Amino acid sequence: MTSATPRPVMAYSDEHADIYDLIHTSRGRDWAAEADDIAALVTARNPQADSLLDVACGTGKHLEAFRARFRHVAGVELSDGMRRIARRRLPGTTIHLGDMRTFELDRAYAAITCLCFSIAYMANTDELGRAVRRMAHHLQPGGVLVLEPWWFPERFLDGFVSGAVAEEEGRVVSRLSHSVRDGDATSMTVRYTVAETTGGIREFGSREILSLFPRDAYETAFRAAGLAVEYLEGGPNGRGLFVGVRPREAS
Repeated sequence: MTSATPRPVMAYSDEHADIYDLIHTSRGRDWAAEADDIAALVTARNPQADSLLDVACGTGKHLEAFRARFRHVAGVELSDGMRRIARRRLPGTTIHLGDMRTFELDRAYAAITCLCFSIAYMANTDELGRAVRRMAHHLQPGGVLVLEPWWFPERFLDGFVSGAVAEEEGRVVSRLSHSVRDGDATSMTVRYTVAETTGGIREFGSREILSLFPRDAYETAFRAAGLAVEYLEGGPNGRGLFVGVRPREAS
């Protein structure tokens, strides 16, 4: 997985962004509880942490909760649709347009998060390393990086299928997915059907490619970026969390 395998940049479409919160809330996501748990991980390692950057922040649901726990928060997001929703949700909070491999901001943060397996859209270990280095570069001394991986190769269930139906006033959305192993990656086919009072029924889908990085690939990327790293089982979605800490400067 070290070769520069070409892969299109993954950014959710506007129509996907529009239903993202509804469908994932219906699947049991508790954004505030997840933010509480992650904030506790951060403050256990950096008790004075008062700022947080959420990389691949999506629609800002985690940031909305983090904003109550950290004095200053900001986000980085590649998808135009997701970023627009995050900005509406969080007036006064900066949501930067950026790619996790290349973003450059004018400040550092006490904590950085990269959740919802967004890191798995990196095509190979070279890109993985670049992304982790970019995040580490934006950490203050003593700062904490919390990263949620995709499945490790030995834990991925080839042929996995899932489905969900979500409802709100005037709209019903169904989601079906089928995931298979394709070399060192997961190929996930997702189909959505949206029924709306005013718009009738429409369908759309996507094919997502998610790298199956082994645990040691993540750990190598963290250490190469100058971070002490630990892997914690469990996490928001059962895939665990990597937690890295940037050493404090010598006094």
